Amino acid sequence: MKKRVEFKNHQREIFHFQLRLVVGIGFVSVLLAILLVRFFYLQVARHNYYQTLSESNRIAIIPIVPNRGQILDRNGEVLAHNYSGYTLEINQNKTADIEATINELSTLVEITNKDRKRFKKLLAESHNFETLVIRNRLSDEEVARFAAQQYRFPGVEIKARLFRDYPFGEKTSHLIGYIGRINDAEVDQLEENDLAANYRGSDYIGKTGLEQSYESDLHGTTGIEQVEVDAGGRAVRMLSRTAPVSGNTLILSIDAKLQEIAEQSFGDYRGALIAIDPNNGEVLAFVSKPGYDPNPFIDGIDTQSWDELNNSPDVPLNNRALRGQYPPGSTIKPFMALAGLNFHTRKPEQTISDAGVYYVPGSSRQYRDWKAGGHGSVNLFKAIQMSCDTYFYGLAIDLGIDNIANYLSRFGFGKKTGIDLEGETSGLLPSQEWKTKRYQQIWYPGDTVSVGIGQGYSLVTPLQLAFATSTLANNGVAYKPHLVKEVQSSRSSENRLIATEPLYDLNIEPKDLDLVRRAMVAVTQPGGTAVYASLGAPYHIAGKTGTAQVIAMKQGEKYDAKNVDERLRDHAWFIAYAPAEKPKIALVVLAENGGHGGGTAAPIARKVMDYYLLGKVPKPLTDAEVKGAKEHD
Repeated sequence: MKKRVEFKNHQREIFHFQLRLVVGIGFVSVLLAILLVRFFYLQVARHNYYQTLSESNRIAIIPIVPNRGQILDRNGEVLAHNYSGYTLEINQNKTADIEATINELSTLVEITNKDRKRFKKLLAESHNFETLVIRNRLSDEEVARFAAQQYRFPGVEIKARLFRDYPFGEKTSHLIGYIGRINDAEVDQLEENDLAANYRGSDYIGKTGLEQSYESDLHGTTGIEQVEVDAGGRAVRMLSRTAPVSGNTLILSIDAKLQEIAEQSFGDYRGALIAIDPNNGEVLAFVSKPGYDPNPFIDGIDTQSWDELNNSPDVPLNNRALRGQYPPGSTIKPFMALAGLNFHTRKPEQTISDAGVYYVPGSSRQYRDWKAGGHGSVNLFKAIQMSCDTYFYGLAIDLGIDNIANYLSRFGFGKKTGIDLEGETSGLLPSQEWKTKRYQQIWYPGDTVSVGIGQGYSLVTPLQLAFATSTLANNGVAYKPHLVKEVQSSRSSENRLIATEPLYDLNIEPKDLDLVRRAMVAVTQPGGTAVYASLGAPYHIAGKTGTAQVIAMKQGEKYDAKNVDERLRDHAWFIAYAPAEKPKIALVVLAENGGHGGGTAAPIARKVMDYYLLGKVPKPLTDAEVKGAKEHD
């Protein structure tokens, strides 16, 4: 049987081959087309975008933090400045075991328990990418020791930084404030105000005081360096540099020596003092006692130190001058007297017979004068000189609370002064409307009696009282108190002066003003309640003492400081200006739990006035002089 022979179909094979060839060429052509389109898209359509990315990989943008502006007193004394130093810092991302690393580092450089506690606090508040300081202000020897062993500590490095320093420490803490590390809330605020770019690379921002209020002036403008880097991120060469602009310098109206003397004059007393030039509103001294050392706050105060400050019964973190609210006591009486004259409720020659007790018409409740038996026949002049409570009880009732509130508000009571510090409180100037809203109660005549001598619902801040005293000293012309006298530009030699235009003129009747001012001079003369303040002074002082109750006494109960806990004793006030004929300084002194203003607060004021007007601090009074000085108010 013969085998069947099959012949190849060449035509069909050629067809299949050609078909595969066409499909292959088509597929390759499609791929090539896609590739060409992609090339076109990347190299032409997206050229600018990828060129930018390429440049960003090749070029590193490095922010240059500007030098923070200095703060100087009126005579050029440095109150806040910068200095360079070394810090030891740990990068969280590059350190496997932070605790072990710190223990190893402590064998090379001193790391105290406070350093550790502060670091832990920063660690808890920081982001993962941040480098945190474990030690500040390393000595040259410590820098050298670590540098020799740095290879053992991946993620740990030494950096040269500028440090903020406050040479006067506690003495200017509530005035200058401090800077601290920027927190999340402040980052959000900077972004909201479109300021985040100017804080690139910055770790610190003003937290309190003038450091906070004048942050925009003090911070400066961040600079930029464009640096070409290799694939490993190492700098190859600098391409361009925009230099940073240092912050402006603040020149204050404060006299640092006067501030020091004022602070020291308090001794162990807590309290506040504000001295103002009544002719332009410049604040000459601004004391809140006790203060605190602001330097540890810069890099984050450790928990133990913070707790000690925060829980101290002396409340050193409280700015008493700006935010403390106290009954004004008898310091309100000169302003009450002006109100009586303004509304023609009292005439200068009009007298009352003071037996030491006052009764509200139609009431049997007694309101006692500070002096048992009273002052006898009293007119307005003597009422201020001797601080006669009975006179001002009756005056307050005759004026009525709404007239009192209306008039005293003109002197700034119940309002913020607008000083260039954040956080000022407004005190309390009560009225019928206020009591109805606050307590849903009507106003009683007894409420008015208490307000007439600066007690009851009335509250003032030392700053408010200083502003009112300054306005009175300046014949009713008011200037807004301010701490910064001028801002010295870091870009040019031009200084920006702080405006000293008057806020308003109260247009007080000259004869009324003259009467009250003469009575305030009599307060510091023999027969007055603050004779202690003017003994041996070669100039005349106008003043008014005051005592502010801390605890209310029961009807008929007599106050005895010896039987009262020290922190529940009365506060001592003294307001004054000098020279009385042409005032150059107006001030207020509050000594917490100091008792009588004439014996406690007035001597503090005298030391401040003597230094400012005479350039010296008075010698201590002799025993005979002290014995002859009265301490009533």
